[in-house]
Amino acid sequence: MVRVLAVTDSLGTARTLPGAAWVSVNSVKGGIDLGGTKVQAVIVDERHDVVAEAKRPTPTEGGPPEVVARMAATLAEAAAAAGVSTDELDGLGVGSPGAVDGETGMVGEARNLPGWDEPFAMGPALEEAVGTRTRLGNDVQVAVDGEFALGAGRESRSLLGVWWGTGVGGGIILDGKRWVGLGAAGEIGHIVVKQGGARCPCGRRGCMEAYAGRAAMEVRARKLKKKGHHTKLFKIMEKRDRTRLQSGIWARALEAKDGMAIALVDRAVEALGTGVASAVNVLDVETVVIGGGLGTRLGEPYVRRIEAAMLPHLFVSDRPPAVLGAALGDLGGAIGATLLV
Repeated sequence: MVRVLAVTDSLGTARTLPGAAWVSVNSVKGGIDLGGTKVQAVIVDERHDVVAEAKRPTPTEGGPPEVVARMAATLAEAAAAAGVSTDELDGLGVGSPGAVDGETGMVGEARNLPGWDEPFAMGPALEEAVGTRTRLGNDVQVAVDGEFALGAGRESRSLLGVWWGTGVGGGIILDGKRWVGLGAAGEIGHIVVKQGGARCPCGRRGCMEAYAGRAAMEVRARKLKKKGHHTKLFKIMEKRDRTRLQSGIWARALEAKDGMAIALVDRAVEALGTGVASAVNVLDVETVVIGGGLGTRLGEPYVRRIEAAMLPHLFVSDRPPAVLGAALGDLGGAIGATLLV
């Protein structure tokens, strides 16, 4: 038995957990949410309550081996805060971007990760590094599973999750069951919202992600700045000692009423409204949950804005789905990943 007292942040600073309690070593599991800008790890008890967490930035170079090493280090930091070692965990679940094979642990097409040019056996490599059984799932789908089982969607039988972050990902629950199709269902970011439109990071044109994905928004902001347009975005980035325009930087720029940030986020909201409504017209789900880095950081006001942007495009406009913010917040992806084990 261990007494859980604190969590650590990315700088190694401990913070006290409210309601810290004794938990059994055999009952604790790990979860990792691997994103384009951060690695988030949690330790949960048998009720899936978070008892410790840690966060570190995603590497910007070094390819899959460096990413796996950072994941293992982040998990070890969270486990240490819970008073256990990683090999004492009852298992580890991981939500990863890209094409994930849950059976083999292979991950390919992870374009938001550095040097991920070929499929890589993330599962076996991570399992060896942390010393406990490891299960992988798609990052957005496991976060949606978490919201369905434990969060905003727990009263619903059908749900569309929309994760607005570095890209725009999706997950689908139909009749109480995860729907993955032939393996790629839920790629809502690649619904076309404008034929022949902006170039998407996937290489195609007009995808919703080309307008709403944080990576594409940053590319657009850099181009506009180079052309002489004024913005506070990059000054805020430098002041925060960051190299990329993370969600918090966009939020601060909006608070400062930066014109470029406002225009690009407005453009993103319009694209999200169009694309999500199109998906709802096909699936006719009860609930839409908005999560992801930007979705969570910008919060309820922007959930309502996305809902308003959807309404003109809904076929059944007098019976719209409930549109809710992700209840598990920034830890939702990591918490959802623990359900894999």
